[in-house]
Amino acid sequence: MSNIPLGALIGALVVLIALSAFFSGSKTGLISLNRHRLRHLTRAKHRGAVRAARLLERPDRLIGLILLGNNFVNILAAALATVIGLRLLGETGIAVAVGLLTLVILVFGEFAPKILAALHPERVAFPAAFLLEPLLKVLYPLVWAITALSNGLLRLLGLLPKQVSAQHLSGEELRVIVHEAGAMIPRRHQKMLLSALDLENVTVEDIMVPRNEIVGIDLEDDWDEIVGQLTKSQYTRLPVYRESIDNVVGIVHLRQVSQLLLSGSFSRDEFARVLQAPYFIPEGTPLNKQLLNFQRMRQRAGLVVDEYGDIQGLVTLEDILEEIVGEFTTDSDAAIRDAHPQPDGTYLVNGTASIRDLNRALNWNLPTNGPKTLNGLILEHLETIPQPGTSLRIAGYPIEIVQTRGNAVKIARINPLLQDT
Repeated sequence: MSNIPLGALIGALVVLIALSAFFSGSKTGLISLNRHRLRHLTRAKHRGAVRAARLLERPDRLIGLILLGNNFVNILAAALATVIGLRLLGETGIAVAVGLLTLVILVFGEFAPKILAALHPERVAFPAAFLLEPLLKVLYPLVWAITALSNGLLRLLGLLPKQVSAQHLSGEELRVIVHEAGAMIPRRHQKMLLSALDLENVTVEDIMVPRNEIVGIDLEDDWDEIVGQLTKSQYTRLPVYRESIDNVVGIVHLRQVSQLLLSGSFSRDEFARVLQAPYFIPEGTPLNKQLLNFQRMRQRAGLVVDEYGDIQGLVTLEDILEEIVGEFTTDSDAAIRDAHPQPDGTYLVNGTASIRDLNRALNWNLPTNGPKTLNGLILEHLETIPQPGTSLRIAGYPIEIVQTRGNAVKIARINPLLQDT
């Protein structure tokens, strides 16, 4: 080596430091790749992504190749630096060469390329994959031997290396991805996606029209009154019953009776013939499952029943869709109708108001894991029927009972400005 020109040795040392940077950056870049984006690019036949995906199928072999190459060039660089130091400064040059080489490799061969690869993994990993894949084939026997020894050691420790399995995202991880999408997904679309993910956490009782608010047709009413109700109804589907909603006999679609109404010969018998069989939904059914049930059963409305078969409420397909996309009309927001703002910042709220609707419309955080209405929440908290003037605090919100009727709270005052934080 004493016959090799000094310039050639320095040039070779620079090449080795560059190779050290390549191996260090390649490792960080490949490991830092987003696996889901990599899977997408692989399906799109991106050449760099395809090669990177093949390398990552066996990370033990990939890491073995990179460490083999990195250690080889670093050791060779140390030997060259020692020779250069001896030629320039004698024995003192050995210590100087080792110190300088350590600093250079740390900065230019390790730290800088790894930071670059971590910040721009695709720009580093995809080009590197074009070099690493053929290099792996050339050095495969040596890499295989090193990998076999390493895997054997891991097996002795009770660890069995396996091929990397596909990574699956949980619901919470999907929510984080949607939240962090930023400007890539419009804000309204983010809310829709998050609402769709939340359907599994919401049941039909949370969105149903309560039993006492169901609008239906009683077959025991006078026929003229029934015709007038059909003519003036703002709903397209109505339950039909006898005397009580518990005795439901069917569902009427107003589109099916409109022609009969216009013909002028509409009768009870014809009305009975157009009734559809009622569709019942067990309470506790998650909205994501019920949405599929509506599609499978080709239904658009159903009656929610409890374990005894008693009807608790009414749910429609539109109610579930509104959970995803929001209210279809601004004048139908029940929370706005049930919560009346006061000049002092408080709200007079009807006891029948839905807690979920209040939270959504007014950005409150009343508990939703129990009763569905404000009246039910207050009664559960107090465990008695309160008198007007009674005050309590639920989830940090000061609540004052303003008016009661019978065994229920009719109106309560809520002051969100004094909420405990």
